[in-house]
Amino acid sequence: MKLASFEKSGSASWGVVVDNAVIDLGARRGGTLLLELERGLNPDALKEECSGLTPDYSADDVLLTPPVVRGDKIVCIGVNYTNRNAEYKDSSEEPDWPSLFMRAYDSFTGANRNLYRPPESYKLDYEGEIVVVIGKAGHRIPQAEALDYVAGLTLMNEGTLRDWVRHAKFNVTQGKNFQASGSIGPWLVTADEFDRFDDLLLETRVNGELRQRDSTSSLLFPVEYLISYLSIFYCLRPGDMISIGTPRGAGARFDPPKFLAPGDKVEVYVPGIGTLTNGIEDDPTAAEDFTGQLRDNRA
Repeated sequence: MKLASFEKSGSASWGVVVDNAVIDLGARRGGTLLLELERGLNPDALKEECSGLTPDYSADDVLLTPPVVRGDKIVCIGVNYTNRNAEYKDSSEEPDWPSLFMRAYDSFTGANRNLYRPPESYKLDYEGEIVVVIGKAGHRIPQAEALDYVAGLTLMNEGTLRDWVRHAKFNVTQGKNFQASGSIGPWLVTADEFDRFDDLLLETRVNGELRQRDSTSSLLFPVEYLISYLSIFYCLRPGDMISIGTPRGAGARFDPPKFLAPGDKVEVYVPGIGTLTNGIEDDPTAAEDFTGQLRDNRA
């Protein structure tokens, strides 16, 4: 079952996506997808509720937002595919523990909208990723039980400003949190639609060119491990999103680098989930020559 959050005529809602149409559950009974997760998502009950209902809109006639609007946490895992560490060319061993950082909700937009390239940097890069959405609260979750906490999966383009991730010695937060520099969507596909999470193909294309292709069978730290590990220090909550890492092939790793520019189109695809598509534009909320009190970081 595909569950989406969206805007229609300036109002926010949520519902079920069937083929290319939307059944508006927000209009019928209120609430949000986040509230539905907090109450305990029951895909079978939702399917029964929607059985026989006529869709309200074409999916092309609504503005999709990230499926979970303003959940508690967006956690991103770095360097989590086999051979991904080798791209850094620093002779380091593969990590013993996951690398992670946090992103703010405002750093993302939804499917079919443009990502913003900020005036402070022209080094906007793509990272296609699979996102695990947590469906129930848990703390210190055993690995053997971890998959029971998954509500479903969605996709992320974890857009990154490559020069800004190097502003500090111990974190990458600055380069990961520019407004609308990444995207999440197009919808959440409930966990019951997947037999397993350890062999999902992921592909990223830029202007039709295949740039990333790998499977979750290559993960250094699989989904159940990540949930268990994160739950040691986080209290995981319904609606928390865990982006499980990107394969090799991001634009910064080419020689010369292939950064994103206005007019580009990025597509992140996973069978069983769909395609997250976004264009690129210069940030319309800032003057082109804005640098604040910082030196110009343009390439």
